[in-house]
Amino acid sequence: MLRVVAVVVEPQASFELACVADIFGIRRDGIPDWAEFLIAAEHPGPVGTKAGYRIVVEHGLAAVDQADVVFVTGWPTPAEPSRALTDALVSAHARGCLIAGLCSGTYALAAAGLLDGRAATTHWSQTDDLSQRYPLVRVTPDVLFVDHGDVATSGGAGAAADLALHIVRRRCGPELAATIARNMVLPPHRQGGQRQYAIDSRPRRQPDPFGGLLDWCVDHLADELSLATMARRARVAPRTLHRRFQSHLGTTPAAWVQQQRIARAATLLQTTNLPVAAVGAAVGMRDPTNFRAQFRAGTGTNPSDYRRTFAPPRRAPGRGLGPAVLPAGG
Repeated sequence: MLRVVAVVVEPQASFELACVADIFGIRRDGIPDWAEFLIAAEHPGPVGTKAGYRIVVEHGLAAVDQADVVFVTGWPTPAEPSRALTDALVSAHARGCLIAGLCSGTYALAAAGLLDGRAATTHWSQTDDLSQRYPLVRVTPDVLFVDHGDVATSGGAGAAADLALHIVRRRCGPELAATIARNMVLPPHRQGGQRQYAIDSRPRRQPDPFGGLLDWCVDHLADELSLATMARRARVAPRTLHRRFQSHLGTTPAAWVQQQRIARAATLLQTTNLPVAAVGAAVGMRDPTNFRAQFRAGTGTNPSDYRRTFAPPRRAPGRGLGPAVLPAGG
């Protein structure tokens, strides 16, 4: 019997807790009891959640002492975990318990020193902050989860289910993991990393310290946008423009243009039926092979898979306003 404990803290992230509770805590027809699941808190009793409801936690940190797997199911940054919690995690780890941080729960593991010198991940929006606050942690922003065998961390929200199913697969076998995933209507293995979810494809204007150059570039992504072209537009020397980009935006002109092209391509893949090659041409990457390679480098997935993941279901012409249906496996 696998003993699993989820450590919660107010305000608790509802989804991450639900993922591990559903995977480890629900009895399913045809599957013998295989896990014991408990929820624990440093101070048992009512615990508020980010969704506004409260849960009643019966167990304190003593439950961690008997666990085989401990999940920290989110953390309210920038708060630091208490000494009691970090001591409990370190003690459990020392006796061979797997300690897993889900999404922002990675912060608690980092504060406990369990990730020093090791790769880890968290929600894509927090990876830079995690790196700055815990420089000994090698933050890996593009993956869904990182598992070292004794400690593990997951990316944002839904990646909690990916890591939890992985732990089932590793501890209890692929057949059980596949059965649970099928019951939850989830893929046993999700393709790609969380970088594809970090692309903000919403069109927006941004503060421009370059006299309108940035907006002009965004409006001319299909054109050749070399450093020389951009410098002429800004009426400065190429070296000066390069230095100003580094100073104001923290990147090079070429890297910034590439980011804009990938973001525009993501928008077109979501909102149009243009062929993939035409999308590439529309953002200045006319070689389809190069476009696919550059899009994968920027998002962690290829254009066709990105479209399947993020484009809304499309109704066939003439079918009226009936419900949009996403086929199973689509």
